[in-house]
Amino acid sequence: MHIKDVKTWVVGNPPPQIGGRYFIFVKLVTDSGVMGYGEAYNATFDPHLTAKLIEDTAARYLVGRDPHDIETFFRLCYSSGFTQRPDVTMMGCYSALEMACWDIIGKEANQPVHKLIGGRVHEKLRSYTYLYPPSGSVYPDEADSRDSNVYNDPDLAAEAALEAVKQGFTAIKFDPAGPYTIHDGHQPTLPDIDLSARMVAAVREAVGTRADILFGTHGQFTPAGAIRMAKAIEPCDPLWFEEPVPPDSPEAMAQVAAATSIPIATGERLTTKTEFARLIEMRAAAILQPDLGRSGGIWETKKIAAMAEAWHVQIAPHCYCGPVVAAANIQLAATCPNFLILESIKTWDGFHEKLLKIKIPWEDGNVLVTDAPGLGVELNEEVCEAHPWHGSTLHLEMQREPVVP
Repeated sequence: MHIKDVKTWVVGNPPPQIGGRYFIFVKLVTDSGVMGYGEAYNATFDPHLTAKLIEDTAARYLVGRDPHDIETFFRLCYSSGFTQRPDVTMMGCYSALEMACWDIIGKEANQPVHKLIGGRVHEKLRSYTYLYPPSGSVYPDEADSRDSNVYNDPDLAAEAALEAVKQGFTAIKFDPAGPYTIHDGHQPTLPDIDLSARMVAAVREAVGTRADILFGTHGQFTPAGAIRMAKAIEPCDPLWFEEPVPPDSPEAMAQVAAATSIPIATGERLTTKTEFARLIEMRAAAILQPDLGRSGGIWETKKIAAMAEAWHVQIAPHCYCGPVVAAANIQLAATCPNFLILESIKTWDGFHEKLLKIKIPWEDGNVLVTDAPGLGVELNEEVCEAHPWHGSTLHLEMQREPVVP
């Protein structure tokens, strides 16, 4: 068996663009006609360039080779161009191709991937959702700050949290901590600290102990600023404080972790076991959030999860992208004794459902783990073809002006 053909799509995500502005998918086909799908969580360049990079990576290191040879494929990509270091762009490309290889491996064996990487220890996976506005933009940087929404209005956030609990979710996430900029970390302003405390308190009062609160940030703060913010929200006992400082310094994140009772969660912007090992070594996080479309795919992230398990650190796979990364997250999470919770894009309805031939099963706050071969999902190629991305913005972008108190 060997990889014969490669095809990519950059798919535009229709408004309100929950999960990102676009998704980058790849299909691999073997000489015997077996197809495997993958997805990159890669946002550093125009997505069409990323699609070309995926094709280039496949042509150099995968076409003509056996998809079972995951370790060799990883070493070829990790060492590409005399690098041998975590490269977020290469690892996004590699991750998409690697999960497509596992999809093929599972289909060839007529087994779900989780059966091939240790077997599942979870029949269902607890999931959480972001709080989303009922309509309009899902991007805080695009929302008019003068308009009340779930990002700045405690009453609306509490209302949205209650609605999520009624659906069955037992954990909800939101990001009320203010802007994130290319100049971060910064000290939070007093109004941002005050709003964050009021938002968390309103949601806690609304949901009581029926749901955990996940306090999301995007590396906005200095360690000192993050500690100030943590003290303001500690009384409401969030399950985690996400990425309180920029991801380039586990030493700085460890300062925050040592100064708060709130568990620190991080990892969506990191890649490979090398970067995650530094977090674990520094005791910088109690919860790791690898995104399998960037972290190194299924096998590399299985190694990350195993390292974390040895240090009693938990895994909560990140997913602010499309349904193929979600499927890979599910296959991995099902096998991890130290799995905590899975990010869910609502209940996998909307455009995420249309992109698949069969919807990701979700029930009573949990994703159900199926025994379908491979990743357990099939991309609807007709929908991909019908929704090409033509925009110029990236998947996510940061404010360019510094925060001025």
